[in-house]
Amino acid sequence: MEKIYAPWRHEYVTEDKIKGCVFCHIGKNLEDEKLQVVFSDELCYVVMNKYPYSPGHMMVIPYTHTDKIEDLDDEVWLRISLRVKQGVKLLKDVMNAHGVNIGMNLSDAAGAGIAEHVHYHLLPRWKGDTNFITVIGQTRVYPADFNEIFNRLKNNATKYFV
Repeated sequence: MEKIYAPWRHEYVTEDKIKGCVFCHIGKNLEDEKLQVVFSDELCYVVMNKYPYSPGHMMVIPYTHTDKIEDLDDEVWLRISLRVKQGVKLLKDVMNAHGVNIGMNLSDAAGAGIAEHVHYHLLPRWKGDTNFITVIGQTRVYPADFNEIFNRLKNNATKYFV
Protein backbone atom coordinates (compact mmCIF):
# COMPACT_ATOMS: atom_id res chain seq x y z
CA MET A 1 0.00 0.00 0.00
CA GLU A 2 1.32 3.44 -0.97
CA LYS A 3 1.26 6.12 1.71
CA ILE A 4 1.20 9.82 1.04
CA TYR A 5 1.48 12.13 4.01
CA ALA A 6 -0.40 15.42 4.06
CA PRO A 7 0.30 16.99 7.47
CA TRP A 8 -1.43 20.25 6.51
CA ARG A 9 -4.75 18.34 6.44
CA HIS A 10 -4.47 17.73 10.19
CA GLU A 11 -5.63 21.29 10.81
CA TYR A 12 -8.74 20.65 8.70
CA VAL A 13 -9.86 17.66 10.73
CA THR A 14 -9.02 19.17 14.13
CA GLU A 15 -9.94 22.87 13.80
CA ASP A 16 -13.24 24.35 14.92
CA LYS A 17 -15.72 24.44 12.06
CA ILE A 18 -17.19 27.77 11.01
CA LYS A 19 -20.90 28.03 11.72
CA GLY A 20 -23.00 29.39 8.86
CA CYS A 21 -21.62 30.70 5.58
CA VAL A 22 -17.82 30.45 5.43
CA PHE A 23 -17.62 33.32 2.92
CA CYS A 24 -19.68 35.64 5.13
CA HIS A 25 -17.39 34.67 8.03
CA ILE A 26 -14.29 35.55 6.02
CA GLY A 27 -15.88 38.84 4.91
CA LYS A 28 -16.36 39.79 8.56
CA ASN A 29 -12.81 38.75 9.55
CA LEU A 30 -10.67 40.15 6.75
CA GLU A 31 -7.70 40.87 9.02
CA ASP A 32 -7.41 37.26 10.25
CA GLU A 33 -4.17 36.14 8.54
CA LYS A 34 -5.24 32.51 8.88
CA LEU A 35 -8.04 33.18 6.37
CA GLN A 36 -5.51 34.41 3.76
CA VAL A 37 -7.38 37.39 2.33
CA VAL A 38 -5.24 38.84 -0.46
CA PHE A 39 -7.26 42.03 -1.04
CA SER A 40 -10.57 43.61 -0.05
CA ASP A 41 -12.64 46.67 -0.84
CA GLU A 42 -16.14 47.81 0.13
CA LEU A 43 -17.94 45.41 -2.27
CA CYS A 44 -15.87 42.23 -2.44
CA TYR A 45 -12.66 40.49 -1.45
CA VAL A 46 -10.04 38.16 -2.92
CA VAL A 47 -8.98 35.15 -0.88
CA MET A 48 -6.79 32.09 -1.33
CA ASN A 49 -8.73 28.88 -1.77
CA LYS A 50 -8.18 26.75 1.32
CA TYR A 51 -8.40 23.54 -0.74
CA PRO A 52 -6.82 24.60 -4.05
CA TYR A 53 -6.80 22.83 -7.38
CA SER A 54 -3.44 24.44 -8.13
CA PRO A 55 -0.94 26.62 -6.22
CA GLY A 56 -2.17 30.22 -6.26
CA HIS A 57 -5.87 29.28 -6.62
CA MET A 58 -7.79 32.38 -5.54
CA MET A 59 -11.46 33.29 -5.29
CA VAL A 60 -13.24 36.62 -5.75
CA ILE A 61 -16.24 36.88 -3.44
CA PRO A 62 -18.88 39.58 -3.01
CA TYR A 63 -19.98 40.45 0.52
CA THR A 64 -23.58 40.04 -0.64
CA HIS A 65 -24.83 36.66 0.54
CA THR A 66 -26.73 35.14 -2.37
CA ASP A 67 -26.61 32.05 -4.51
CA LYS A 68 -27.91 33.89 -7.59
CA ILE A 69 -25.76 36.23 -9.67
CA GLU A 70 -28.96 37.77 -11.01
CA ASP A 71 -29.67 39.09 -7.48
CA LEU A 72 -26.36 40.98 -7.27
CA ASP A 73 -26.45 44.75 -7.73
CA ASP A 74 -24.90 45.72 -11.06
CA GLU A 75 -22.20 47.68 -9.23
CA VAL A 76 -21.20 44.55 -7.28
CA TRP A 77 -21.22 42.40 -10.43
CA LEU A 78 -19.02 44.87 -12.28
CA ARG A 79 -16.63 45.13 -9.33
CA ILE A 80 -16.12 41.39 -8.91
CA SER A 81 -15.60 41.15 -12.68
CA LEU A 82 -12.94 43.87 -12.45
CA ARG A 83 -11.27 42.05 -9.54
CA VAL A 84 -11.21 38.85 -11.61
CA LYS A 85 -9.45 40.70 -14.43
CA GLN A 86 -6.94 42.23 -12.01
CA GLY A 87 -6.44 38.89 -10.27
CA VAL A 88 -5.59 37.22 -13.58
CA LYS A 89 -2.87 39.81 -14.18
CA LEU A 90 -1.55 39.31 -10.63
CA LEU A 91 -1.31 35.53 -11.16
CA LYS A 92 0.37 35.90 -14.54
CA ASP A 93 2.90 38.46 -13.30
CA VAL A 94 3.67 37.20 -9.79
CA MET A 95 3.18 33.45 -10.25
CA ASN A 96 4.39 33.38 -13.86
CA ALA A 97 1.20 31.52 -14.81
CA HIS A 98 1.01 30.61 -18.49
CA GLY A 99 -2.78 30.81 -18.30
CA VAL A 100 -5.64 31.05 -15.84
CA ASN A 101 -8.88 29.10 -15.61
CA ILE A 102 -11.78 31.31 -14.47
CA GLY A 103 -14.96 29.71 -13.25
CA MET A 104 -18.15 30.12 -11.30
CA ASN A 105 -20.28 27.11 -10.34
CA LEU A 106 -23.84 28.23 -9.64
CA SER A 107 -25.58 25.69 -7.39
CA ASP A 108 -24.53 22.31 -6.12
CA ALA A 109 -25.93 20.80 -9.33
CA ALA A 110 -23.26 22.78 -11.19
CA GLY A 111 -20.51 21.59 -8.86
CA ALA A 112 -20.34 24.41 -6.30
CA GLY A 113 -18.68 23.28 -3.08
CA ILE A 114 -20.20 26.28 -1.29
CA ALA A 115 -23.42 26.77 -3.21
CA GLU A 116 -25.10 29.33 -0.95
CA HIS A 117 -22.71 32.22 -1.78
CA VAL A 118 -21.62 33.04 -5.35
CA HIS A 119 -17.89 33.29 -6.00
CA TYR A 120 -15.39 33.23 -8.84
CA HIS A 121 -12.44 30.85 -9.01
CA LEU A 122 -9.10 31.90 -10.53
CA LEU A 123 -6.79 28.95 -11.11
CA PRO A 124 -3.30 29.63 -12.42
CA ARG A 125 -2.09 27.09 -14.97
CA TRP A 126 1.27 26.21 -16.47
CA LYS A 127 2.14 24.24 -19.57
CA GLY A 128 2.71 20.66 -18.48
CA ASP A 129 1.11 21.06 -15.03
CA THR A 130 -0.88 17.86 -15.58
CA ASN A 131 1.50 14.94 -15.64
CA PHE A 132 1.57 11.19 -15.14
CA ILE A 133 1.07 11.32 -11.36
CA THR A 134 -2.18 13.25 -11.86
CA VAL A 135 -3.42 11.26 -14.83
CA ILE A 136 -2.23 7.74 -13.97
CA GLY A 137 -1.80 7.91 -10.21
CA GLN A 138 -4.84 10.12 -9.65
CA THR A 139 -2.70 12.08 -7.19
CA ARG A 140 -1.94 15.79 -7.22
CA VAL A 141 1.52 16.96 -6.19
CA TYR A 142 1.97 20.64 -5.32
CA PRO A 143 5.61 21.72 -5.69
CA ALA A 144 5.08 24.87 -3.65
CA ASP A 145 4.68 26.30 -0.16
CA PHE A 146 1.14 27.72 -0.05
CA ASN A 147 1.95 30.23 2.70
CA GLU A 148 4.84 31.59 0.64
CA ILE A 149 2.52 31.92 -2.36
CA PHE A 150 -0.07 33.76 -0.26
CA ASN A 151 2.57 36.17 1.02
CA ARG A 152 3.88 36.88 -2.50
CA LEU A 153 0.38 37.53 -3.82
CA LYS A 154 -0.70 39.65 -0.85
CA ASN A 155 2.52 41.69 -0.89
CA ASN A 156 1.95 42.53 -4.56
CA ALA A 157 -1.86 42.91 -4.47
CA THR A 158 -2.00 46.70 -4.16
CA LYS A 159 -0.13 47.03 -7.46
CA TYR A 160 -2.94 45.15 -9.24
CA PHE A 161 -6.16 45.80 -7.35
CA VAL A 162 -6.66 49.53 -7.85
